[in-house]
Amino acid sequence: MSMIKSFAILGGDKRQIFCGKSIAEDGFGVVFSGFERYSGEAPVRSCSMREAAGECDAIILPLPCSRNGKTLNAPFADREVLLEEISSLAGSTPVFCGMKNRMEVCFERVFDYSDREEFAVENAVPTAEGAIELAMREYEGTINSSRCLVAGYGRIGRVLSSMLQGLGGIVTVSARRLGDMAFARASGMNAIPSSEISGKYDIIFNTIPHLVFDPQTLARTSPSLVIDLASSPGGVDFEGAKRLNLKALHALSLPGKAAPAASGIIIKNAVYNIIREEQL
Repeated sequence: MSMIKSFAILGGDKRQIFCGKSIAEDGFGVVFSGFERYSGEAPVRSCSMREAAGECDAIILPLPCSRNGKTLNAPFADREVLLEEISSLAGSTPVFCGMKNRMEVCFERVFDYSDREEFAVENAVPTAEGAIELAMREYEGTINSSRCLVAGYGRIGRVLSSMLQGLGGIVTVSARRLGDMAFARASGMNAIPSSEISGKYDIIFNTIPHLVFDPQTLARTSPSLVIDLASSPGGVDFEGAKRLNLKALHALSLPGKAAPAASGIIIKNAVYNIIREEQL
């Protein structure tokens, strides 16, 4: 049986609030800190960082845990929180976070829930839905009958391309591996190598985390809308897109915007899995 009976939720967006509320519904103690400016329904219980970290058996940090390596990603906090401060408070308490490689501060016991396969697969769904919602809002046409390119055929690319196809989009997938291209074709889509992107498209969705859409590629594909889903710095030359008068959007943290409740539960489940596997 786990020795963890209470959790401190420190910083983050709406995903962390729903994560903590779901944990509380499971019968665990939960306290929040770093949500002083949150205007929605109040979290279960709020207190200072020192109190939260000091009285709980585990700490959950957001995804990403930091955007600059030094401070906590806490958009609802009333002050800037240094990760060093949390590290000194945590001691040997297990800390669960997203994208721990973003941190320049060391924790004694830290586990990255975003690095888990089940998390990545489940998180692809709200990411894809959020991308489609954004496309429907920003594109003047319809997904149906539109020429859609999904660059990258990883977890998000697979889910997204399938959803676009279900909405009647004419979907082309770009991939590095021949097997991925074969799978896309077997699913009724077009497929091309990511290194040889060509053709005209109405909407481009990028999931590749390095520069793919330079000005030459953007001019060659002439999309009406580009949505970059890759983590910073992304895979699109946004200055180049601007010079070409192309609408290009960098859509970060879509799960937290499109489906924070479902995304919060995905985080909770990944944390629970780590606790079971590590026998914490």
